[in-house]
Amino acid sequence: MTIVKQISLFGIQELYEMESSHRFDAIFATFDVQPIFQLFSKKSLRGPPRECNYGAMIQSLIIRIVERIPTVKDLIKRLVNDPLFCLDCGFLVSDSVPSEATYSRMIRVISQSNVLDKMQDELIQTAFLEGFLCDEHLAIDATHFESRDAAKPSE
Repeated sequence: MTIVKQISLFGIQELYEMESSHRFDAIFATFDVQPIFQLFSKKSLRGPPRECNYGAMIQSLIIRIVERIPTVKDLIKRLVNDPLFCLDCGFLVSDSVPSEATYSRMIRVISQSNVLDKMQDELIQTAFLEGFLCDEHLAIDATHFESRDAAKPSE
């Protein structure tokens, strides 16, 4: 019987570089999710403790977009089946994975506030100040869209 020696496809250093948690840390270092998190902070010290890890839920929704996970249901399946992904999203080992209804309620609260609009404005202002954007990149003429919609189709 012959012995077949298989060459390795990548070394241990390359394996460490493929780790997704570093990529997620770089993404979350670029903007502050604290304004979204404050939507879910307790107003008083009385009452029952918060049961959901809202910080991890917010991060998992952002990671869902980065990882191209199509639905919240698929995100929950991945959180249940992949403990490393769960830890990368910020959940603790003791945290239970939130339900789809919990994510839905959280998304509704975020969408009813104007926090994302403020965060986008701050991000655009920062990009202007650092020279990544100029006026021609963001020039959107609303009259162009109105005139296009009002135009009669040519025959």
